[in-house]
Amino acid sequence: MKISKRDALQWFEFFAEVDEPLPPRQQELAWATMSQIEDAVDARIDGMLAAIPGLKSLNGRTRYVGPDEKFPKGCRSCLLGTGLSAVRRTNRCNLNCPFCYDFGEMEDQPPVGEGFWEIGGARYRLRDFDLLLDTHRHPTGIAYVYLEPFMEIEVYYDAIRRFHEAGIYQHMYTNGTLCTEENLAALGEAGLDELRFNLGASRCADRVIDMIGVAKRHIPMVGIETPMTPEYHEAFLNKRDAIFATGLDFMNCAELHLNPNNIENYWGEPLYMYRQGYVSPVWSHELTLDLMARADREGWPIVLHDCCNRTKFARDMHLRAVEGGWFGSSGYQNEFGGIPYAAFLPLLRDDSFQFLEEAPLPEGYRIGDVVL
Repeated sequence: MKISKRDALQWFEFFAEVDEPLPPRQQELAWATMSQIEDAVDARIDGMLAAIPGLKSLNGRTRYVGPDEKFPKGCRSCLLGTGLSAVRRTNRCNLNCPFCYDFGEMEDQPPVGEGFWEIGGARYRLRDFDLLLDTHRHPTGIAYVYLEPFMEIEVYYDAIRRFHEAGIYQHMYTNGTLCTEENLAALGEAGLDELRFNLGASRCADRVIDMIGVAKRHIPMVGIETPMTPEYHEAFLNKRDAIFATGLDFMNCAELHLNPNNIENYWGEPLYMYRQGYVSPVWSHELTLDLMARADREGWPIVLHDCCNRTKFARDMHLRAVEGGWFGSSGYQNEFGGIPYAAFLPLLRDDSFQFLEEAPLPEGYRIGDVVL
């Protein structure tokens, strides 16, 4: 059903007022609208990708530009190995970023438990690691996630050291504001393989940029991973020479992913939904591809990785496959439990955004028809 943009707007204005589940025909109209939006966004993205002659692919799972040897090994593990094996410990953060998945609920994040690590959904003490490593197949890599680890970075050293001795590749995320020469050196000594700075969290603060350079002296792979927003895009370009001077290896340009916690911070922006799953502003992926085109054209000395919704889609399919899931199974899902209809009204009201192909609605689906 190639619903027109006009009909889609009228129906979504109605759906946004309905506080009950939609019957099947109206669901068809809703998903036809989302498909029309997605097709138009995909066409724009395809055009931008075609304009990057140096674009590379990692086994069809993701795209990047730049030196192959600088592509983050943590991403290789995630997309080609045993997936993203998350290790959780810290339930606090010293910042409050509008793009954070936990925005507005930062004080309500449950603790893992004093002395415990959450691995694979279970709780372990450090003295259980030998048993864990002896009984389970070792992952190709693990990632230290869950808010800001540098809030209590001292407790991480022994865990990192133990997994390093087991030959497991390890990467960690940080906003960088609490980094020092001492704790970065300690992470390197413990055996951390890769550190990723969310540089957008500090709006490319000079001190954090300096810490990227310090980290590179102690840790083999150092890069940036930040949701792509207009503010970050501008700040990065203004300070790119200083950033490149740190000697970093890569930048993962994450497509901004919205959920019920942070969507209010981007209300009124043009949104789309990828494969009935993640909801993102249309401009986020386009800003990433703008940077990738510049990097390719100007020969930037780092890898720019297109960590977009398509990459997350591939990641979750791959993870289910290595876990032995059935054909087609995936953990990729919609975090709203459906379509947040009102959030798509700004795009449907935007005259500059056009559907690729439109057709009249069939009988029974038109405005004014009785839809059963």
